[in-house]
Amino acid sequence: MELNKVTLIGGGVLGSQIGLMCAYVGKEVTFWLRSEASIGRAKPKLERYSELMIQDLLTAKALIGSPMGKFVYPKGLIRDWDSATPESIDALVAQAKENFASKIKFELDLGKALSDADVVIEAMAEDPKAKIAIYSDMKDLIPEKTVLLTNSSTLLPSTFAEYTGRPEKYLALHFANTIWKNNTAEVMGHPGTDPEIYKETVKFADEINMIPLQLHKEQPGYILNSMLVPFLSSAQALLATGVADFETIDKTWELATGAPAGPFKILDIVGLETAYNINQMKPDVNVEGSVTNLIGKLLKEKIDKGETGVNAGVGFYKYK
Repeated sequence: MELNKVTLIGGGVLGSQIGLMCAYVGKEVTFWLRSEASIGRAKPKLERYSELMIQDLLTAKALIGSPMGKFVYPKGLIRDWDSATPESIDALVAQAKENFASKIKFELDLGKALSDADVVIEAMAEDPKAKIAIYSDMKDLIPEKTVLLTNSSTLLPSTFAEYTGRPEKYLALHFANTIWKNNTAEVMGHPGTDPEIYKETVKFADEINMIPLQLHKEQPGYILNSMLVPFLSSAQALLATGVADFETIDKTWELATGAPAGPFKILDIVGLETAYNINQMKPDVNVEGSVTNLIGKLLKEKIDKGETGVNAGVGFYKYK
């Protein structure tokens, strides 16, 4: 099974990066978006991330011969650092520019976007109702051959399998942000996933230069977010209950652990809308005065002002 024609459902932070990474290695990529306005919002993201990828390649070229190079090179863009040369990286830059220009297209018609896809990756917000709606719309349009993947950060594939029309060909493939550097891909099936489809998904992850991380069973939040979400929630609770301001919380974490970024810088990267959606799924979210309720109000206030994170130019911090 060759998974070469990729359709992305959603062009947000991670959807954009996944599509670019697929195009980078030469796969044909179609972004399905709901409207011309959605395409207009997606294109600047693609331009920004493609520029960052090219810049990281050029920076890596300058690190050849440096002992630091092997620690900081973009692992999703250069498969073998030990054999990298300035010439080979120049070739990667040239190929990336060509692929970004020729391998990516946009489609408003869902049927056309799905008609010949080998693999469809759903990368929508963490909204169960929205996911069920799109799966219901897609199930009669997806070819029999197609593998359907979700990049959901916290939701279980078994929650949605019955709505896909192809539960045996449905599973989760979860990416970390800045996937061309943090090139992890958590592979998580549900009890009805065909083991052969699981293997093909692992192979696909490797083909797009990710490190496949195989989960043996379903786990809300997978491996990464099972650790990350409680960490970020704890930081938000400290802010929402008035224990400390966000800059002090970040500084505390960075100084005490040597981490390059504190929780609120990470939240800006993840996107405050994603953080809000995750928070709103907690059972006590509507209990007035509960910590979850306070966090929701805090995030909603910033979202309503357009302060949604790095891509908006402002979240908890301001960005150029």
